[in-house]
Amino acid sequence: MKRKIIILGCLLLLLFGVCILLFQISKSRTFQFFGEIYPRVETQQKVVALTFDDGPTRKHTDEILGILREENVKATFYLVGSAIEENQGETEKIIQEGHEIGNHTYHHKRMILVSPDVVKNEIETTDELIKKAGYKGDITFRPPFGKKLFALPFYLSEHNRNTITWDVDPETFVEKSEDIIKYTLKNTKNGSIILLHVAYDSRAESMKSVRPIIKNLREKGFEFKTVSELLSIKN
Repeated sequence: MKRKIIILGCLLLLLFGVCILLFQISKSRTFQFFGEIYPRVETQQKVVALTFDDGPTRKHTDEILGILREENVKATFYLVGSAIEENQGETEKIIQEGHEIGNHTYHHKRMILVSPDVVKNEIETTDELIKKAGYKGDITFRPPFGKKLFALPFYLSEHNRNTITWDVDPETFVEKSEDIIKYTLKNTKNGSIILLHVAYDSRAESMKSVRPIIKNLREKGFEFKTVSELLSIKN
């Protein structure tokens, strides 16, 4: 009886350890079980990609597009399919301004314990909405919250698509615009992919940081690329 209890305890500890390991892998920005994942691109060139997650929204799309236009920067927008449906006009504006559009799923839910059919529908429905809005370029993919495990990376690998994450995410660590700027400048390096959110009122501090980030990185000699352009440099 005692031996059975010991074995059961060991099995429970092993199961717990496996769960912890899978949880860490699910949120890793640098590792997944299938296909390629890019938190940044290895390059000697002083180039970076500025990316914005979520949206589009009617309230803030014009504001961020105005900043990028004035600073002559092309960014990559990872848009949510349901928001594209509600705000097709804003999606078209992003495209008309020459920015890159990426797929951020339809419902913006964590893509961990999901079926292959769910993954397929989330990605392909959003792809179609992006194309319907008039986008003609390559559609890169970023998982919501950076979460993935088995089904999502396998689908992307089978369809020759990469997983795009990031290596500079100031909003995870700081809130005020001046701190977002400082964090970004300190942590950006050649080939970095910078993640910001500016689509909603709650992200006002991030919106305020965009122009100073661009100006300061340019002063450091960095050039802004879209994610696809960054990947082409690597390739």
